[in-house]
Amino acid sequence: MKKITILGNGNIAFAIAKGLVNNYELEIIGRDIKKLENFRKNIGADINISEYGKNFIIDGKNIILAVKPNNINSISPLLQGKAENIFSVLAGTKIADIKKKIASKSYVRAMPNLSALFQESMTSITGDIHSKSIAINIFSNIGSTIWLESEDEVDIATAIAGSGPAYLSLIAESIADGGVKAGLKRKDSEKLVLGLFKGFSPLLEKYKASDIKDSVMSPKGTTAYGYSALEESNVRNSFIKAIESAHQRAVDLGKPIQI
Repeated sequence: MKKITILGNGNIAFAIAKGLVNNYELEIIGRDIKKLENFRKNIGADINISEYGKNFIIDGKNIILAVKPNNINSISPLLQGKAENIFSVLAGTKIADIKKKIASKSYVRAMPNLSALFQESMTSITGDIHSKSIAINIFSNIGSTIWLESEDEVDIATAIAGSGPAYLSLIAESIADGGVKAGLKRKDSEKLVLGLFKGFSPLLEKYKASDIKDSVMSPKGTTAYGYSALEESNVRNSFIKAIESAHQRAVDLGKPIQI
């Protein structure tokens, strides 16, 4: 079984570890042994845990870098040697910045989303092409993956798949509120929305979004009237602007801090 070292023991590290635990030998490194012990207990498997030492040897290791972005400066001096692969899931952190801090033969940047907790993440990946296969194999354990050609594209993907759960939450909440306004009990409206979201994913896998819309929109029907109300409120353009704004923020976060 291949060995993976995960630096960090937060939520994203846990989600990744949960997906990998059955197929990889895991080593989790963190600052607090009590938190690490709780991490292992919640995973429910006998994984290796240890605290950072003054000279933590990374020679030949496949490392998933899952610390908070601002913690990389404090942990990098503790890492000695040269890793085989660095797989970074640090938001807004460019590969070039990681190269300055941690030595490795290869670098990959991956952006999972919140659904990694259920092994349903949509993870965008880019980096050294010779590590493409191993990166896809690793992150396929927490959901779907897409290999992109540049970090610029990953920033765009982050605005869609990374921030997307928040946008879809807004849609889910708003539709449920609409049902309540029309006269449904809150729990019934929310149950309908849950069923709607569960059933939509298989449709989207098979059909284009525009075809799904056209298939349920009959002349002078309820969908046509509801859809028209959304267009009058400029909902489509608002979502386009949301992606543009989130993308720009991702770009800004990746820029070096000017002192």
